[in-house]
Amino acid sequence: MKLTWFGGTTLRVYVGGQIVVIDAGGAPDGIDRAELLAGADRVVALAGDKAVPSIDPAIWRPKQPRREIDEAATPIEIYRIGASALLIAAPGEPPLVVLGSGEPPRYGRWADGAVVMLTSGRESLVAEATVLLDVARPRLIALAADEETLDTAMAELSEHLDGAGLVSLEPGLALEV
Repeated sequence: MKLTWFGGTTLRVYVGGQIVVIDAGGAPDGIDRAELLAGADRVVALAGDKAVPSIDPAIWRPKQPRREIDEAATPIEIYRIGASALLIAAPGEPPLVVLGSGEPPRYGRWADGAVVMLTSGRESLVAEATVLLDVARPRLIALAADEETLDTAMAELSEHLDGAGLVSLEPGLALEV
């Protein structure tokens, strides 16, 4: 899995052999839209995209990867799990949760080992990440926010991690998970 954050909620994800671009229309000034969308298999919006089906994340379970000898590869799944939250799942990869502003979703057992990306610099960012860490042990929490929010979040979240990774993302730089 490779995550490239461009600012705001604009993200390019390489997962399960496919490229998903989130919120291309909201890309910050200076981002070449053609380059952002080049090679994309799916383009979705973080909020209000009617093409993305909604599910209850508390009962969702990841699919098991198929053996190559049995059938073609299982395609990635993209679900809405909140007003401004997406779940991207590819067999053999950790589930990816991308959270924008709004209410955080409920999490199921699958959240243990997931990658969670927080893309909003709102005041509740630290509280939401702390709640997540109270109910699950994600593999990684990736913070995509302004520097002031990052400083606060890093200081306050470090004592709650208990083995989960915590990184801050830089606009335009890819993070391989």
